[in-house]
Amino acid sequence: MSPSLNFARKARKQNGGFSSNLENISSDKLDNPQLQIQALTEELKSQKDLVKLLHRTLESAQEEKRVCAEYLSAPEEKDRLELIRHKVRQIEDLRQRVEVLQQEKQDLEQCVSLKDFHIEELKEHVQLLMEKNSAKQLVIMKQNEQLLSQMDLDNTTSSGMDTLHGQYRKIDSLMDDINAYKTQNRFLNSEIHQVTQLWRNTAEKETALLMKCSYIEARNCQLESKYLILLRKLQEVLPYLDADYCEVIKRLIEDALQSDIKTPLQPSNVHFSPISEYDDYGFMIIPEYELEHLKLLAKIQALEIRSNKLLTHDVVDKPLRIKWNSLEELSYSTDLKNLVRCGIPTEHRKRVWKWLTCQRINFSANHYKDLLKKCESAQHPATQQIELDIHRTLTNNKHFNSPTSEFIQKLRRVLFAYSWQNPTIGYCQGLNRLAALALLVLEDEESAFYCLADIVENIMPTEYYSNNLSGSQVDQRVFKDLLSEKLPRLTAHFEQYKIDLSLITFNWFLVVFVDSLVSDILLKVWDAFLYEGTKVIFRYALAIFKYNEEEILKLTDATDIYQYLSFFTKTICDGRKLMNIAFNEMNPFPMKLVRKSRAEHMEKFKAELVELEYIKREYVKSKKELRSTGNDMGVSEDEEDT
Repeated sequence: MSPSLNFARKARKQNGGFSSNLENISSDKLDNPQLQIQALTEELKSQKDLVKLLHRTLESAQEEKRVCAEYLSAPEEKDRLELIRHKVRQIEDLRQRVEVLQQEKQDLEQCVSLKDFHIEELKEHVQLLMEKNSAKQLVIMKQNEQLLSQMDLDNTTSSGMDTLHGQYRKIDSLMDDINAYKTQNRFLNSEIHQVTQLWRNTAEKETALLMKCSYIEARNCQLESKYLILLRKLQEVLPYLDADYCEVIKRLIEDALQSDIKTPLQPSNVHFSPISEYDDYGFMIIPEYELEHLKLLAKIQALEIRSNKLLTHDVVDKPLRIKWNSLEELSYSTDLKNLVRCGIPTEHRKRVWKWLTCQRINFSANHYKDLLKKCESAQHPATQQIELDIHRTLTNNKHFNSPTSEFIQKLRRVLFAYSWQNPTIGYCQGLNRLAALALLVLEDEESAFYCLADIVENIMPTEYYSNNLSGSQVDQRVFKDLLSEKLPRLTAHFEQYKIDLSLITFNWFLVVFVDSLVSDILLKVWDAFLYEGTKVIFRYALAIFKYNEEEILKLTDATDIYQYLSFFTKTICDGRKLMNIAFNEMNPFPMKLVRKSRAEHMEKFKAELVELEYIKREYVKSKKELRSTGNDMGVSEDEEDT
């Protein structure tokens, strides 16, 4: 229901106290079906406007494709530079249009505020008239009672007749006042109806302007992103260009990097937020890279993320947020699973993560406090390693970049407590990042501790964080089998250039993509991971390679492939596309096959460990035999010196 419609209802309720005494008020004849038809008609109109906007987006994309084709077909570098300047001018024009639209929005908001003030004055006036009318009716009733009593007492005297005529004259005068008030009330109702209509029209215009501003800003981000991509391509061919061209391109790159992407183009009262330095959980929107081409890449990534958010806010995010707001009690269901896969809104994520953890964890009320007391009384052997890793945790998050940060202290206590909770594992590198992300979302360190325990002891397979990381190593073999099944071309490409994927993917599985994906996509992956388990890791790992498959296939050198794989996850900005690949294009994905494959590879892995242990014993035995016989032919000069 729009604010204007709510305001109209409130106006009718306020007039309800005296509407029974008024005549021919048309507003009381409206019924609920008509309101519903009107609301549906307005919704259909807004959906049509949205379709028109999407058509414009498609047309603009086609125009950009044509311009890029002209750029690629340009025979000389001068023509290409002229195209670049043309794009810069287009970006400046779009910025000016955004500023004009913002000024129009401010004018409309001022107009609305004046109308609101006028409505309040009219309401106060109507209330005063109603109170005055009620007071006069009371006076009339009292005078009628006095008149009747006087008529009973003295019906024959002339003085009584004069009084009666005087009372009747007063009654006629009061009736005239009542008729005048009725006429004035009709006029005021008409004014209120007109003001309500103006309010509705202004609200519709404001919504349309906001959508238009969002679309223009998204297009501006896309144009800037394409401009930076173009500069990045030119940067790669700088060694092959003339010195003059190189100087111009370097200046353009410096200008692009120096422009402040965090400065909002719109005033602070605009409803959609500008690109900030950090997101809701403290992660840096634009990572700080030292290499020049990676700086451009970081800025391109931030622009694309901003563009995707603006374009999907009204179409995707708002309907999902409405569904989440309607959920009161949580319970496992297909609908909830589909909602979780799309990503939990920030305001609901803490509640859902706590609920998911409590479904699998059952500790006593003071369990965490007891573990902290144990930490104070005794030092765990893993304490030194924990202290080393704490300051290397989530360095791109503002909550962990200071040694005195409150989150650092919380993380230290959580890891110390878990080292006593699970003495078999104690501490394993990677647990610090799992606990840190849980702290950022859940905020409470006890809840983060239980979340960490749930992941290690319930969600992940056994021996995943053991001394030899056998569970993690087995999952790498299972993933290799799945990759060859789902993406055979990519698997053949990796085999051709002898690429060991476990060097890249091992850390993905160990810490569930922390420090690998951008924070917005990472948190959506964790939402589904906590709900569905480890198969989500396999799905998203396959989806990441599918997302970048064509780019990887273009690389024909092992060094280039390894270099690309070392940062390519950070280039993924479209979380909706990645989610669609993971949960739709990777189907079917039966968990039974994953468990079966894990069991087979675990058996082979343990057999290999036994064989390695046997080889080790034989080697030690042979060394002892050589030393006992005095055979020093295999002794090196260093060994002789010692």
